[in-house]
Amino acid sequence: MHWQGSRDLTASRSCRRAFYGCLRQTSGVAHQQPATSSISVLHKSTTSPPDCRRSQHLKMTSSVALPNANSKVTPFTIRVSDDSLEQLKELMRITPITSETYESSLPDGDRKFGIRHDWLLKAIKEWRDTFDWRKHEGHMNTFDHFHMNIDDKVGEFHVHFMAMFSKKKDAVPLMLLHGWPGSFLEFLPALDKLRKRYLADDLPYHLIVPSLPGYAFSSPPPVDKDFGIEDVARVMDQLMLKLGFGNGYMVQGGDVGSKIARVMAVKHDTCKANFCIMEDCPDDISNMDCSATEEEGLQRGREFLRTGSSYAVQHATKPSTIGFVLSSNPVALLAWIGEKHLAWTEEDPPVSLILESVSLYWLTQCAATCLWPYRIFYTPGVNGNPHNMAKYKIPASKPFGYSYYPHELYPVPRSWAATTGNLSFFRAHEKGGHFAAVEQTEAFLKDLEEFVQESRGAAGFDDSE
Repeated sequence: MHWQGSRDLTASRSCRRAFYGCLRQTSGVAHQQPATSSISVLHKSTTSPPDCRRSQHLKMTSSVALPNANSKVTPFTIRVSDDSLEQLKELMRITPITSETYESSLPDGDRKFGIRHDWLLKAIKEWRDTFDWRKHEGHMNTFDHFHMNIDDKVGEFHVHFMAMFSKKKDAVPLMLLHGWPGSFLEFLPALDKLRKRYLADDLPYHLIVPSLPGYAFSSPPPVDKDFGIEDVARVMDQLMLKLGFGNGYMVQGGDVGSKIARVMAVKHDTCKANFCIMEDCPDDISNMDCSATEEEGLQRGREFLRTGSSYAVQHATKPSTIGFVLSSNPVALLAWIGEKHLAWTEEDPPVSLILESVSLYWLTQCAATCLWPYRIFYTPGVNGNPHNMAKYKIPASKPFGYSYYPHELYPVPRSWAATTGNLSFFRAHEKGGHFAAVEQTEAFLKDLEEFVQESRGAAGFDDSE
């Protein structure tokens, strides 16, 4: 399999807060926007708080036509400080690596007990000696990045998002949501293909790719109160409303993002359609009609629950502990996240792709602040999964799409997915795992574009300009 997502391609909690506080307090000059926009874009200072581990240079973005919005948006460029990168390399140099064990060196490359000793040593060497963050950072910066402040009832959020805005009057607003251990990076291959396929004049969508609260460049959830699935769904909905999409939008999500997307479709009238990749089944699906391929997927899913899901229980039951562990050392983070990228894909991704993802997590210090979804979804003995809850059945008036990838962690049979909403679009693929947007970018895009086109009428979007 060709890895279609191969690409050329910051921060303790106090540092992150200082950075976002700086964004709030820095004065700016309103930039005159095109006639199609009422949004205010501020030209910010390029100065970051001196104690921050990341140095970001905020810039004007004049290459995009923003839709009618009602809030201030801050364009910025990703720029990690040289000191942060040198510190990362120094930590790799001084970190002791345990000796080989039976479990870490099984014959024939077996990874049933987790990350292998030989793979980890090779990955550390590449990360330390040849991995070029600046190259990946440069590729990220070929896309437009923004921050928006959102005042919510549980607190103020500073949400990072990438965007590709269209000049078409009938363009469909479309939000793409990542999960764990993902990020906005998952969607770069798809966005790259779309910007080569369309110009702003004929792009059929306004594409919004946020970092969820606590991930990458978005501020973390509050520390003085709980933060639940309906809270994050509301924050994401507010982002779309503040961007001027009050007449409606569609949402796509995988992993954690699929659950948030489902709640958005149920709780918010402006979310008109939902396209997701589901990887959770109820305990009893004995009465469901399954194909042979789907039955094989269910068998793999049961094996995953038995031998591969302990990480989720740890995240759900002791997120504070694992958060400290993963935030203390980049090698620990590489082992924890690298294992998932290797185990959850149909074929091993390039090491550089894994290093890019782990670097983003480390340099933005989000390893602890991003674990909150697991308390909601995976606490043992508690049904917190929106896909399995009757109250989150997507209304029949809203189109619902689902793509089946056979190597998803626990791929959902079509017959069961159809019980959770008005399943108006379905496609089963022969290849692909948990990171479908990266593993099978063309298939992911084809499904997404066809779903939007087929659903826009039923979702209330006017085809005529």
